[in-house]
Amino acid sequence: MKPTARMRLALACGAVFLVIGTLLLMGVYLLVRNSLEPRDGLGKPKYITMPEGPYDANNREYQVAVRRVEQVRRTYQRDTLNTLLTVGGAGLAASSAVAVWYGWWVGGWALRPVQQVTETARRVAQSHNLTERIAYTGPRDEVAELADVFDTMLTRLARSFDGQRRFVANASHELRTPLTINRTLVDVAVRRPDATDDLKRLGESLLLVNTRHERLIDGLLALAEGEQAVLDRRPFDLSDVVEHVLDQVGAEAAERSVTVHRLLDSVPTAGDPVLLERLVQNLVENAIRHNHEGGEVWVTTRQRTDAAEVVVANTGLPVPPYEIETIFEPFRRLHGDRLRSERGSGLGLSIVRAIADAHDGTVTARPREEGGLTITTELPPPEHPTPGSA
Repeated sequence: MKPTARMRLALACGAVFLVIGTLLLMGVYLLVRNSLEPRDGLGKPKYITMPEGPYDANNREYQVAVRRVEQVRRTYQRDTLNTLLTVGGAGLAASSAVAVWYGWWVGGWALRPVQQVTETARRVAQSHNLTERIAYTGPRDEVAELADVFDTMLTRLARSFDGQRRFVANASHELRTPLTINRTLVDVAVRRPDATDDLKRLGESLLLVNTRHERLIDGLLALAEGEQAVLDRRPFDLSDVVEHVLDQVGAEAAERSVTVHRLLDSVPTAGDPVLLERLVQNLVENAIRHNHEGGEVWVTTRQRTDAAEVVVANTGLPVPPYEIETIFEPFRRLHGDRLRSERGSGLGLSIVRAIADAHDGTVTARPREEGGLTITTELPPPEHPTPGSA
């Protein structure tokens, strides 16, 4: 486990105290040892004054007494220094442990404002709510400067994302209007009684191109909306949305001779029903359009322990495993389907992933051995109300 900043600070405090204490203990040891050494003339004086007179330094009894005193002094010196090292070492170890604990406490106190910044950043990352701010009110120090920089960054990010979404929405709206006018004019022209066969064929081609452009613009708008965080989440049954979508696509499935099987269990979830309807619609339409005549589609909703799950599987051409992630990228199609407008704009699955991410969900795909795909979408269940809440 990688040590945290708080742990590193605590260990640093303990290490610094241990080094300083060791140096101090060594200095005291040398000082005491030097103090216990005999001074010049004190260990072996030339004579000692006794009641019956001075003892000569060459006296045998005097020499025995001097050696005995020297032995006692060395024993006392050794015991004193050993006691100093034992008691000092124990005290140094205990003090170092206290220093580590104090460093841990100081680290927690000093890093508490940083933890506030981290918690706010984590909430913003999980909820995609760029309107939240740290609003740090502590002392004007380095932490306050960090919090102010983070708040400024959130403000700029929110402004940038809002501008991007407004641009996409406005551009989609402005582009949709002339396309609608073009479709009306072409439709009127091909329905005229004097319209030639060449004019009608040209008109049908223009209508197909116009339809493709309209789908592209609708897809861009849905992608921009899907990337927005869903803040107002309403609880509802996801199986009702899936059943409604399947009823809507029934005619297209019959036209393409695709059989749709449904196994819908009640699955409570929470979110934006309109966006989740678009998610399911894109999955089902993708399964129908990227299929072969006489193919099959299986749509299942089921409740997991911690997720509401929608599974859409279909027959079709084999999909290489290394191509799985590319199908979620905008404008990416498999098998070279770039010119067939009836199969969409290439934004369907990227919109699915954007909507799932906005709901804190996940989308995964895996190829079927028989051909086609199995795409699983997991959405969080509705939050249970806390006791005592309204």
